[in-house]
Amino acid sequence: MLGGLFKKKEHPPAHFLVAQLNARLQPMHRAERFEEGLDDKLLKTKLGEISGGGTMQSQTGEVEYCDIEIKLNLSSPETERLVIDTLEALGAPKGSKLRIAADERVIPFGVNEGLAVYLNGTDLPPETYKKYTLEMLEGELDRVLEDHGHVFSVWRGPTETALYLYGPSFAEMTKLLEPFLGGHPLCERYRLEQIA
Repeated sequence: MLGGLFKKKEHPPAHFLVAQLNARLQPMHRAERFEEGLDDKLLKTKLGEISGGGTMQSQTGEVEYCDIEIKLNLSSPETERLVIDTLEALGAPKGSKLRIAADERVIPFGVNEGLAVYLNGTDLPPETYKKYTLEMLEGELDRVLEDHGHVFSVWRGPTETALYLYGPSFAEMTKLLEPFLGGHPLCERYRLEQIA
């Protein structure tokens, strides 16, 4: 009987965290903006890896927030801080939360404020929609904001299109954007909303 001679190699139990980002990001933008950088950091430090992600949508289909699921080899206050510091360095918005599954703790974090620019998607002249593309507008908004914020994601709804911008100050982004938005044909009838 050899069964008792060979012991199964035991792996230490994994620890799971969920970073709930107060960010309105499409899944591909969540991956580009946050998951890739965090996964790279965790793999380089041999602390863990990204194990999944999700997107919470409202009834209209607009994104409300998104999650990044994190599998750690060892959970500790230092590792939790590394996850938070990495996500904040990548621009995580205020109102984000790190949920620790083992003891149901929730740690708030985030540095950026958020601004949504809603564009009228149905009532402008048809030639306006043909002449000006959303991609062109995204580039122009980033140019106007310089280092004060960036377009992180976009949502196309049935009657509106939203561009989600994040930066250190909602007030500063608004001040820089309003003169530009007021004169751009695609932004006629736009509205702004603070989202973080």
